[in-house]
Amino acid sequence: MTLARVRKTQGRRGEIAVELHSDVPARFRVGLRLFALAQEGNRRELQIEEFWPHKGDLVLKFSGIDSISDAETLIGCELQVPRSERARLESGWNYVSDMIGCVVFDVNCELGKVEDVQFGAGEAPLLIVGAGSKRHEIPYAEAYLKSVDLEHKQIHMQLPEGMLDLDAPLTAEEKQQQRTQRRSEEE
Repeated sequence: MTLARVRKTQGRRGEIAVELHSDVPARFRVGLRLFALAQEGNRRELQIEEFWPHKGDLVLKFSGIDSISDAETLIGCELQVPRSERARLESGWNYVSDMIGCVVFDVNCELGKVEDVQFGAGEAPLLIVGAGSKRHEIPYAEAYLKSVDLEHKQIHMQLPEGMLDLDAPLTAEEKQQQRTQRRSEEE
């Protein structure tokens, strides 16, 4: 279960700044055992030595990570706790790691599978949903959410009409309309 993702180094003694994927800040404590999962799939056990908030991030210092070069090896890693040790969530809350791989439906139409979840682009996290070569960024907002069935790996939403068209590439016709409009504005 992913609690955070390492964004960058922060300081000279091996500290790192992380993007939180948990709304349970009390989950972080001195002595907490975490696993750093690298993008290549390597896993490394770490233990929190110190932590503190800093400019919207959480800064962590791990035992044995004592230099900038040590900390650089953690950039991009997901910081995880074993599923058996994760905190209980309030009703309606879900772990990001449980949503990855879920099929997203919009009014019974399958949109694709959740490939990633991005934070920081707005109030709601964005579900990165892929279907073949198509990618959609869908706000995981309560207003659009109908149901979440993690057991069957399904997320049902009711999205506003046209939302999926916002991040779609322009058609040849739309490109031509833009060129025509620009020319008329320049004249």
